[in-house]
Amino acid sequence: MGSLFRSEEMTLCQLFLQSEAAYACVSELGELGLVQFRDLNPDVNVFQRKFVNEVRRCDEMERKLRYLEKEIKKDGIPMLDTGESPEAPQPREMIDLEATFEKLENELREVNHNAEALKRNFLELTELKHILRKTQVFFDEQEGGFHPTESMTRALITDDSIARQTGAGPVQLGFVAGVILRERIPSFERMLWRACRGNVFLRQTEIDSALEDPSTGDKVLKSVFIIFFQGDQLKTRVKKICEGFRATLYPCPETPADRREMAMGVMTRIEDLNTVLGQTQDHRHRVLVAAAKNVKNWFVKVRKIKAIYHTLNLFNLDVTQKCLIAECWVPLLDTESIQLALRRGIERSGSSVPPILNRMDTFEDPPTYNRTNKFTSAFQALFDAYGIATYRENNPTPYSIITFPFLFAVMFGDFGHGVLMALFAAWMVMKEKPLAAKKTDNEIWNIFFGGRYVILLMGLFSMYTGLIYNDVFSKSLNTFGSHWKVKSVNESVYETNPDLTLNPSFDYTGTPYPFGIDPVWQLASNKIVYLNAYKMKISIIFGVFHMLFGVILSYSNHTYFKRPLNIICEFIPQVIFLTFLFLYMVLLMFLKWMLYGPLDRTLTGDAEIEDFKSGPGCAPSILITFINMVLFKYNVTPLPNCGSVYMFGIQEPLQKFLLFIAMLCIPWMLFAKPVHIMRARKKEHEMLANNHIVGENGDIDGHANSNNVTSHPPAAAAKPEGGGGGHGGHGDEEDIGELFIYQGIHTIEYVLGSISHTASYLRLWALSLAHAQLSEVLWSMVMRNGLQSESWIGGVMLWAMFAFWAVLTVGILVLMEGLSAFLHTLRLHWVEFQSKFYSGLGYSFTPFSFEIILATASSSLEE
Repeated sequence: MGSLFRSEEMTLCQLFLQSEAAYACVSELGELGLVQFRDLNPDVNVFQRKFVNEVRRCDEMERKLRYLEKEIKKDGIPMLDTGESPEAPQPREMIDLEATFEKLENELREVNHNAEALKRNFLELTELKHILRKTQVFFDEQEGGFHPTESMTRALITDDSIARQTGAGPVQLGFVAGVILRERIPSFERMLWRACRGNVFLRQTEIDSALEDPSTGDKVLKSVFIIFFQGDQLKTRVKKICEGFRATLYPCPETPADRREMAMGVMTRIEDLNTVLGQTQDHRHRVLVAAAKNVKNWFVKVRKIKAIYHTLNLFNLDVTQKCLIAECWVPLLDTESIQLALRRGIERSGSSVPPILNRMDTFEDPPTYNRTNKFTSAFQALFDAYGIATYRENNPTPYSIITFPFLFAVMFGDFGHGVLMALFAAWMVMKEKPLAAKKTDNEIWNIFFGGRYVILLMGLFSMYTGLIYNDVFSKSLNTFGSHWKVKSVNESVYETNPDLTLNPSFDYTGTPYPFGIDPVWQLASNKIVYLNAYKMKISIIFGVFHMLFGVILSYSNHTYFKRPLNIICEFIPQVIFLTFLFLYMVLLMFLKWMLYGPLDRTLTGDAEIEDFKSGPGCAPSILITFINMVLFKYNVTPLPNCGSVYMFGIQEPLQKFLLFIAMLCIPWMLFAKPVHIMRARKKEHEMLANNHIVGENGDIDGHANSNNVTSHPPAAAAKPEGGGGGHGGHGDEEDIGELFIYQGIHTIEYVLGSISHTASYLRLWALSLAHAQLSEVLWSMVMRNGLQSESWIGGVMLWAMFAFWAVLTVGILVLMEGLSAFLHTLRLHWVEFQSKFYSGLGYSFTPFSFEIILATASSSLEE
């Protein structure tokens, strides 16, 4: 948990591995998942690296496995997933895996090819069977004992033509029969009519059952057709049209005996094909079932092998070609675990040369690594989305585990809606393991499930604030009984003044409500006026304390990174400015609550006037007081009988003093740091000049030769010199100018941000009121309509209205309003809170981990 407050301390190490043991050692480090390797060959093309052939072999194995997986899913065969992750196989096992995958792919492709050929033959025979069956109906039609061709001849040829051809003998018609897709029949018929000018006779009928396309496996609807024509010219034209519409033509005998004989032969061949197809499908199914038991493990093994060789390609070979050299970032606390993993790798490989892990000194910024668990990981992801923390910078996550759901609940405060949210999150938490096992590519569900603990806390905190607001689905809980008692009994006054505001000094018992807000406010017409003032003040109070906490966290950053100048020139004036202005305004709010209240005005004379000064009529406005303080406006006329606009005697000089000190902090933040750095550099220049003179004239010990001078200028002295290199001051002037500009921007941003950020916390008030009002409108416009009738019709209406109200409550008030409050809470943390101490300029620690690699690969395949 310690590293959650500040990222893990990292170290750069150099790793020496014997070539024979490198594979096994990297495999063990991948299982451990605590080492981030650096690429020592950035200028080498990926196709020119040492292990590129092994990576290609892994790619080819993955391709074959994807083909197997596709065929298994096509048949709906479940793939065994034990949830276990097998170890990466040894390099020599790659040959066995490749042979197994090659055999399975070849066998499966051969089976598929044979099955497709058989299905195509089966389709042709089936279509021919339907042609012989359907066309028999056409040929069986006779008109007056004539052969059908004779009747069709009369239909196609005019009487004059028949008369001229009577002496030459009867006219013979040709015909073609085939099968075509059913949706192409209308256009096919029109084309025949137009192209042949009506000199063809088309008969068609639908095939009742759908036929399977052997190429795609889809079911298609087709129709049988027969076309009669006269002459070779029409025959050629008809065949071209059939070819254009992709109709399949089949031979059809003219005599009934030949057709019956062909039909019997077709049925025999279809039965034989059914037998062969069944055996082929059984063989294919057995192959796929056997592969489905191992395909998940095979994927894991191949991906691990591929990841290992990818990592080995990042290493360097030494000159002897017997040792691999790597550089890696590792957490300092896990160095011993890494050493143990390397020893296990050496034992697995059978090598006798132990690995060497040496720590290296570097000026490079290490990666940021925050240890998380299933509870804190979702919160950490929220703030990593803004920017990865700079190395060893204060991590806002542990503090936001409380502040994030609390500020959300201030905006979402409704006990009923909080219960719905908490129950949904509690269900996801209790069913965590089975839900995690059901991997899905539904992005919305994955977001909800990943943030289940965040949603749970947001729901629980919303229940708490809902009880404070006494708001349950826009209604109030009368738990302790209202403490508002009407003492005056003149009912006519209330009957004639329905909007009359009762005076608390007369109509209140004097004891506060034990917990939350008195339920009588639910009936008050001035409820919004009261809640406006209440929620606006607590929003400012929470905002100021939240920002002040962020500034205090910057102190721990300055002390850890040993920056005392930032403490003096930035932290102290920032705290003073925020405290003397905005924290003072918060204190005035508490003071107003304590000094002014609804007192019993039953006194007379001077006592009544003194009592009136402590009443609500003389209570000053905190906002007006703060504005007058900033604008130096002090000659303000008090209200009649109020005496003064101030709450206490020394308020005016105190405000002048606080404002003067706060304004003094602005030049303090603006000039103190640049001036101090400028003076420090000037002093360093003088030291360099004095050392240069000593080097030329001999030092105080009498060493005249400048080559023997052992006192060198400090390393830090040369760093600030910029581009001047010690000759002149041009580079220093540029650095100082940039420093003044940066400090000016930083100061203006803080000063103006303190004002705008304080106002930004008013969104707590605005969204809370909006949520409460929307809930009340939904109740009054929907649910109330179901409670008006007392008959059986009212029960039916109540059932319908409750269903409608429940759907709108979940869809709008819980989901949409919850998302809105979530985004506003996220903004308050990213901008108003984190801007005080968080730079977020680091980069994430991405270790070589099989767990991460396999999870990423599976998610990419699901997408």
